[in-house]
Amino acid sequence: MKKAEPKSKTEIFSELGPYLGLGVQLAATIVVMVYLGDWLDAKYGTTPRYTLICAIFGIFAGMYNLIKIVLGLEKKNKLKKDQSKQNEL
Repeated sequence: MKKAEPKSKTEIFSELGPYLGLGVQLAATIVVMVYLGDWLDAKYGTTPRYTLICAIFGIFAGMYNLIKIVLGLEKKNKLKKDQSKQNEL
């Protein structure tokens, strides 16, 4: 059995890269939806209604997107590891 070789910095960052922007993407989704709700409230004269609705929708949409991306990346990483194990045999 071979010992695992230490990974270089570029390999580490290439594995972590897809995860680094997820927090910013989640926050950006929520902020954009809050601003949209604030704009709608100003346009129609309903102070907290649209801001709250859009903020809640932004939270759910952002979380859905976050979970979808993480599950897809994990599936991709698992397939990559399975292929590398098969190549070692």
